[in-house]
Amino acid sequence: MKKSLVLAMAMALGVTASAYAANPFSDVPTGHWAYDSISKLAAAGVIEGYGDSTFGGDKMMTRYEMAQIVAKAMAKGANVDKLAAEFADELDNLGVRVANLEKKADNVKISGNIRTHYASYKDGAKRNGSYGSKLRTRLFVNGQINDDWSYTGRLENIQNFRNNTGDEDTKLNWAFVTGKLGGMKVRAGHTWIYLGDGNIYDENIDGVVLSYGKDVKLEAVYGKPTGANDKFGWNYDYVAGASLSGNIDKLNLSAGYYRFDASDDKTFESKGTIKNIIAQKIEDNSIWHAGANYTFGKANLGASYYNTDMDSKYSDEDGYSVQLSYGKARANKVGSFGLVAQYMDLPAGVTIAHTMNGDYPFGWTKDAQSYGFEGYKLAGYYTVAKNMVLGVEYYDLEPDNNEKDYKTLWSQMIITF
Repeated sequence: MKKSLVLAMAMALGVTASAYAANPFSDVPTGHWAYDSISKLAAAGVIEGYGDSTFGGDKMMTRYEMAQIVAKAMAKGANVDKLAAEFADELDNLGVRVANLEKKADNVKISGNIRTHYASYKDGAKRNGSYGSKLRTRLFVNGQINDDWSYTGRLENIQNFRNNTGDEDTKLNWAFVTGKLGGMKVRAGHTWIYLGDGNIYDENIDGVVLSYGKDVKLEAVYGKPTGANDKFGWNYDYVAGASLSGNIDKLNLSAGYYRFDASDDKTFESKGTIKNIIAQKIEDNSIWHAGANYTFGKANLGASYYNTDMDSKYSDEDGYSVQLSYGKARANKVGSFGLVAQYMDLPAGVTIAHTMNGDYPFGWTKDAQSYGFEGYKLAGYYTVAKNMVLGVEYYDLEPDNNEKDYKTLWSQMIITF
């Protein structure tokens, strides 16, 4: 080993001039110029000698032997970038990643969650007297494109425990990029939107979401509401709108406008478990909303107002939602919990794709009139173990056309990893 190489390696590991340990090799005397450095490297496990208690300093070292030493130095945190570049091929054969490969490996991260739920439905619910039990698995793939842009994908698998045929549904239901254009944040692709506290829309779109600001935030959305069309039977061409929100101490205020357009007079198509629906022309639907949320301690009180221009003899154009929550079940904090109570009076045309798990009155009556609903939700969530959150929700909702109440008891366990 050359003198300069020993000194370079020793300096990279922060070797001082004083002796570090007892003489590790019989052929390196105490007075040798490299004694201190060799002792330090041996004590750190970077060099081992030849197994016969000799260092063999007068022997020629192979590139493979040198790569082993560089690899061990890298594992100890030494800055040996030039040596790593020189011996990159040998390090690769040893399974050691140099700096640029290490960065690339960390570029993609995978996380996920599993949710299993059980739900029972009673009275006027579309699945009256039945129950539902499913296992939903979601895998999230996040990749860094550059300093400003990243990619997110979500692979979702749903298994129906009531389905004895073993059929299951697997799809990539998120695929979007997130980044910055100047001071504006951009999210575009097959992504999600959350409108009006989830009372209007909490599903996917093929489109773009733009936002600007922090304490005062302006957000605009445009795209095809694929979640509503696929799951709820709507046939809207696009949704476009914007919202403005801001904080005043512990008070958050928001307001927004959204237009769901069906300019081609497409028809409503009955899908899934939706009941009493006939072919129906869908007209343009404009929705206004305004909301306020006040936080005091661990509690939060929120109220929202909604207005739609969809006509229905069973439903008013105006509606509201009031919610009180306390605490929050945090996945990383065992024993944490949250409680929620919500009362809703939502007209037809507002709940395009509602966020809740309960079965709610939605659809058209036999005389081609749509209706909304009124009722309440009670829920509790508790973190039973790290990354394992148990939840129970109860819904009692009454359609505006005076049918029986829709009642749902929903329980779930969500495991994140």
